[in-house]
Amino acid sequence: MARIYPSGIGPGTAGTDPAPPAPPTLGKGWGNEGRQMDGAPFRPGGLPNGAEEGRRPLSALRGPPVLCSPLGKGAAPSQGRISPKTRLPRPESQTVMPGGRLRGLEAPDPGPGPSFPTGSFTSSLSKKTKRRHCRRPVAEMDRKGRAGRLPCWALLAVFLANLLALTDTLAVMSVDLGSESMKVAIVKPGVPMEIVLNKESRRKTPVVVALKENERFFGDSAASMAIKNPKATVRYFQDLLGKRSDNPHVALYRDRFPEQELGTDPHRQTVRFHLSPQLQFSPEEVLGMVLNYSRSLAEDFAEQPIKDVVITVPAFFNQAERRAVLQAARMADLKVLQLINANTATALSYGVFRRKDINATAQNVMFYDMGAGSTVCTIVTYQTVKTKEAGTQPQLQIRGVGFDRTLGGLEMELRLRKHLAKLFNEQRKGQGAKDVQENPRAMAKLLREANRLKTILSANADHMAQIEGLMDDVDFKAKVTRVEFEELCGDLFDRVPGPVQQALSSAEMNLDEIEQVILVGGATRVPKVQEVLLKAVGKEELGKNINADEAAAMGAVYQAAALSKAFKVKPFGVRDATVYPIQVEFTREVEEAGPRSLKHNKRVLFSRMGPYPQRKVITFNRYNDDFHFHVNYGDMGFLGPEDLRVFGSLNLTTVKLKGVGESFKKYPDYESKGIKAHFNLDESGVLSLDRVESVFETTVEDHPEEESTLTKLGNTISSLFGGGSTPEAKENGTDTVQEEEDTPAEGSKEEPGEQTEPKEEAKTSGEGDTQPPTPEPVDGAVPEREAASEKGEGVKPESQEPSDQGEPGPEGKAQAPEEEKKPKVARKQKMVEEIGVELSVLDLPDLPEDELARSVHKLQELTLRDLEKQEREKSANSLEAFIFETQDKLYQPEYQEVSTEEEREEISGKLSSASTWLEDEGFAASTKELKEKLAELKKLCRGLFFRVEERKKWPERLAALDSLLNHSNIFLRGARLIPEMDQIFTEVELSTLEKVINETGAWKNATLAEQAKLPSTEKPVLLSKDIEAKMLALDREVQYLLNKAKFTKPRPRPKDQNKTQADPSQNQSASAQEEKIIPPLEEDAEPVLEPPVTGEKAKIPDLGLDLGDTEPLELSGPGADSEQKEQPPPPRPQETRSNDEL
Repeated sequence: MARIYPSGIGPGTAGTDPAPPAPPTLGKGWGNEGRQMDGAPFRPGGLPNGAEEGRRPLSALRGPPVLCSPLGKGAAPSQGRISPKTRLPRPESQTVMPGGRLRGLEAPDPGPGPSFPTGSFTSSLSKKTKRRHCRRPVAEMDRKGRAGRLPCWALLAVFLANLLALTDTLAVMSVDLGSESMKVAIVKPGVPMEIVLNKESRRKTPVVVALKENERFFGDSAASMAIKNPKATVRYFQDLLGKRSDNPHVALYRDRFPEQELGTDPHRQTVRFHLSPQLQFSPEEVLGMVLNYSRSLAEDFAEQPIKDVVITVPAFFNQAERRAVLQAARMADLKVLQLINANTATALSYGVFRRKDINATAQNVMFYDMGAGSTVCTIVTYQTVKTKEAGTQPQLQIRGVGFDRTLGGLEMELRLRKHLAKLFNEQRKGQGAKDVQENPRAMAKLLREANRLKTILSANADHMAQIEGLMDDVDFKAKVTRVEFEELCGDLFDRVPGPVQQALSSAEMNLDEIEQVILVGGATRVPKVQEVLLKAVGKEELGKNINADEAAAMGAVYQAAALSKAFKVKPFGVRDATVYPIQVEFTREVEEAGPRSLKHNKRVLFSRMGPYPQRKVITFNRYNDDFHFHVNYGDMGFLGPEDLRVFGSLNLTTVKLKGVGESFKKYPDYESKGIKAHFNLDESGVLSLDRVESVFETTVEDHPEEESTLTKLGNTISSLFGGGSTPEAKENGTDTVQEEEDTPAEGSKEEPGEQTEPKEEAKTSGEGDTQPPTPEPVDGAVPEREAASEKGEGVKPESQEPSDQGEPGPEGKAQAPEEEKKPKVARKQKMVEEIGVELSVLDLPDLPEDELARSVHKLQELTLRDLEKQEREKSANSLEAFIFETQDKLYQPEYQEVSTEEEREEISGKLSSASTWLEDEGFAASTKELKEKLAELKKLCRGLFFRVEERKKWPERLAALDSLLNHSNIFLRGARLIPEMDQIFTEVELSTLEKVINETGAWKNATLAEQAKLPSTEKPVLLSKDIEAKMLALDREVQYLLNKAKFTKPRPRPKDQNKTQADPSQNQSASAQEEKIIPPLEEDAEPVLEPPVTGEKAKIPDLGLDLGDTEPLELSGPGADSEQKEQPPPPRPQETRSNDEL
């Protein structure tokens, strides 16, 4: 439906209350220049006195818009309301230019016809929809304003609204999950990558969870709770993910935080936090709470729901730890697009913002990331590569990774905390005081002070540590120098070069090949760390041109946008690397000269620092019965003894195959091609076994003459899509089943030159043959068939097997026509039988589905409890705010004027009693009781507030109504003075407008008189909504006539009678060429009584309308100036313009 705004809305009018402008006098051409109408002089240029140039002279009406439709009278206007402060933009086609002209319409010199103030009334309909979409009364439907069809723009608006609704779920987020704090970033349509602010308007949120009875706290609130109730606070729990209770990291956690009570899960032998007898949570459940809280922050920031997320994890996380993070995300009902290594996300962020600096020359950059809990050193190579999908694009490749699981800022703070505790004990020595280390609250305070000291000592040589009321109301104060801090952490600083050497060793590079070293992580701000690192890498300086805290979050959210289907980002290739090698181990019987023996075989599945994601296939060729094999970690010699103990089990999975013997019995006449196991290392670095198949092949002979018509048609179509057929293809035919082609994750397709496995995976005789992966075919290309398996077991990437037959030689090509004539054609037929698989997870069992469902339900109950608590707090705050605000309003003059003393006393008494109830019993009241109490008070004060609000609106609404009546009268008078031959309005239309004007004025006077008789304490009869309704009705009538005037074509002018009588012979001798007129582009709706005079332009009354980009009009005819008659002859007929052209 067309939307019409009342006249007078536009820039320069909102927020002002001008007096109704005086009506203009008749303009030039009326024969009485300067004569006033209603005592107001008319200003040259078309604007009445008091109206500034460049703005509409009609006073602003900030009321509801009219929704006009062709439904006729009775259609209700829009229920929406425009705020009194709303500033509505003026349409471009209606902008008033200096001098009273509308943009796109030059104001012509007034001719003999009537003239109206330019810009008094303008339609806010668009140019394409102004004709007949305004609602008209039923009594006037017989006129030209007939009902029209639903405009196409309305359908487009509905479509756009639905499209906008769909975009509400297009936002994605990333969570940079650190040991001490986390950063959340989002991307949504119209908003680039942005870090989310938490409720305290901070960009970094502590990873802390505090649970106290029925309350749950996160972020800074939970960090504050750690001082008051450290036993109910959980932090630094990421080190416990995916670890059994006997892991050295669990013992280290107990030593660092002795106040935490840790239990053991009887089924999985993992850790559980015992916060109370009723509250017990696993590390996965605590992480699920944190992830759910991060989503709430992102949704509040994005103002829409979010489900897709990319989570950063340390590069040294093994399979068990990565699966634990995925289970935590499932508990939070989040869809994990990818678990991206934090070092990879940082490298991606660095490359995305330096895309122009990356070229075909490889650039090696080292990122040294020391956070709160660990340190990771990464060597990344940037260069542009050619891809089949996107052409030449930049790419990063992880070349080397080194790490230290326990080297970080937390260990420095713990050393400093221990030093401060020792100083405090020495200060109280001999007083019989207890050891401060036995007090959990005091140790929590010392840890917070140690964190502050570490930050300050990074920029100062010394600082004073101060804690008020550390223990037993005793204050603590001691001076700590940077030298003392460096001595406490001396052995930690000696470990700083370790990750650098590991990264160089894994990348097989030296320091000369590294162009720059970039610092990442908060702990790298410690001066001693930078000093030791600079000496270790041998560079002139360390790079600090990256945001050390937010780089990982920004890189992860860029990857989230790339993986999401809702966004299209510039391609940036990411080739991550496998830190821990994975291999397959199996045994088989070996027949030698003596008795049979068992041989243990190992085949590398995914090598160390090999790229991922990728798929691999291992083929077992010497088994014809059920067997089993193991999937374990490979050579872990690069880890030290302590790291191996922390790492956990080196055995991943035992795979038992069932149904191998049955598959051989099912196809006794087929040749076995081995048992193929399909493995997938996805983009999150998680290993999975997709399926196991038993493949058989045989050679069959077909009789072409016996093939059915459908078979022939199918073979013809297959040959068409398969390209030109070769003699070999004709001989072998089409395989019944082909292997599934390799399908790496989007954006991670491997280049042909980069798919060769290391030398240790090269083909060898016997079992375990390894082949390099095959790239995924581009769209539209026909995938190659899978290569034939070697004898014995082998590992290869998933791809389709080509035929075992070699390429036909020249002889074969020459014999092709003869082979086509043979009645029998031999082809190979492949049969695939799926094998049953039984998996036994050895490193750390995943949560069973029933236990996972219980964890999800537990977290949902906690979330609902938090929402109920927030709703109750909101209701209590609303009630308290209403009480205070209303008590203050009762003493304001505008409220006292419209209320009696008895009414104010009654309201004040109710408010006082409600305030007392809220203080005494409000803490135990339910949300429902608080809302009912607020509703009761609002109902009591409703009448008082209504009277005050109405009186505030009266001046503005009445001024707008008077202005509208004034200009409507001007318009009506001018319309009635239009000559009959130029009249475009019917008498019914003008009478209807006059009737509405009179009725509106009479209603206003009567209502004002009635309101004046009522006391101010009574309910008013003059309502702002009634004023708006009257104005909308009057404005609708005027707008209808304006639309009609704008789109009505002018009538042709008859010949000049005076000129004809003066020279009849000349008129009769006029040539046909002189009388020829170019017809208009559109057929005129009005009948043509007589053709106009040659060269005479059509005359249009000056109604102050926007007729588009038209040229100034020259008016002629009776009443024109005498000077106009003496002008040169009219232009040639071919230059005459039609109305549409004007």
